[in-house]
Amino acid sequence: AGIVYIFNALTYAEGSAMLPEGGGSASYARHGFNDFAGFLAGWALMLSYIITMAISAYTIPPYLAYFWPVLNEPAICTLVSMGIILFLMVINILGIKESSSMNIIFIVLDIATQLTLVVLGALLILRPHPETLFQHMFGQGNWPSTNSLIYGIALAALCFTGVESVSQHGEETRMPQKRMPRAYTLMIVAVLVLFAGISIVALSAMTPQLLGDPTNGWARDPVAGIAANLPSETLRSYLAPMVAILAATILLTATNAGLLGISRLSYNLSSHNLLPGPLGRIHDRFRTPHVGIILFCMISVVMLVPGFFSDTFFSDLGALYVFGSLLCFMLAHAAIIGLRVRRPDLPRPFKLRFNIRFKGREIPLTALLGLLATFTIWLVVIITQPYSRWTGILWMVIGIAVYFVYRRIKHLPLLRSEKKDKY
Repeated sequence: AGIVYIFNALTYAEGSAMLPEGGGSASYARHGFNDFAGFLAGWALMLSYIITMAISAYTIPPYLAYFWPVLNEPAICTLVSMGIILFLMVINILGIKESSSMNIIFIVLDIATQLTLVVLGALLILRPHPETLFQHMFGQGNWPSTNSLIYGIALAALCFTGVESVSQHGEETRMPQKRMPRAYTLMIVAVLVLFAGISIVALSAMTPQLLGDPTNGWARDPVAGIAANLPSETLRSYLAPMVAILAATILLTATNAGLLGISRLSYNLSSHNLLPGPLGRIHDRFRTPHVGIILFCMISVVMLVPGFFSDTFFSDLGALYVFGSLLCFMLAHAAIIGLRVRRPDLPRPFKLRFNIRFKGREIPLTALLGLLATFTIWLVVIITQPYSRWTGILWMVIGIAVYFVYRRIKHLPLLRSEKKDKY
């Protein structure tokens, strides 16, 4: 997943520096192909943001259950998760600004805590007993089948969310030609160090069965699981409450980031006639796209309903996220390749290296590999995961129907808008 993440981040680094506008993959696909491709990417991305909100909100209560164990009850956890989304919906409609300084403080503390757990886990668990990691990975019944391995990589693709979230801020960034690629480079380093480190330490501290059990394991709060399995009572007593508070805070920020992505994306899509205008309508008083925020937040709340009765609900949500996110990443890679072929004249302040020359055009190898990897993982998921396949297809069919009806009503061509882009 980390290797695929590198391909994705590099593609978005070139795209965001070349086209510094909100919309991310939807914007790249619209410029690289046509309006319909832009809509497909945007609608798939909207599903990813909705599921990001649901997953992030749903994993907050298990961490806070350290203080209030009742939050581990499925019904209570689901209700609290719904309440979190509705609370953030109201906050974002009112347009109360985030405290950037506070967010930065929480993120720095969270990164410091995770790095501390990685170092402590390596010193206290992995170094004295390296054979434990080997046993947990390759022991009898532990190594997954090929399909399960690919599915696991797909679920790890949840860490890709930030790639799109950053691109949504292209229009609001000063000197995006320099700062956006720099941000993606730093994200690659952070993701590889933190996610790889946390994964290795977690698998050293717990068996994969315990780590992945959604009922009584640490599937929804793995970082807390590491803190709880450190071989030191003193360290456990200090780190456990700290992890609970910081993880819940970061997940709340992640939930809100998904909502911010929804508000920017709905406005961007409607302003380019890819979605009906009311979804991007700005409130007269609060100056926020309130209709889009309310609609997609309510869909996210509905997505949490199976949490009351389904044992596979959490992994189903993850698979559904993969359906949307990998589809928009596939279109992003394809669009960057398409723009290299169709618009070689566009200024590219950040240009991917390792290019293959084809008919006088430079095709980026990392984008080709990213396209192949994301398509392969996406294909395996839709073949092996019925909930993701049918729910994702239904979502895309509903969106395409809305798009076609709306474009007909507006007397716009289905593929290309008459509106001229500035790029």
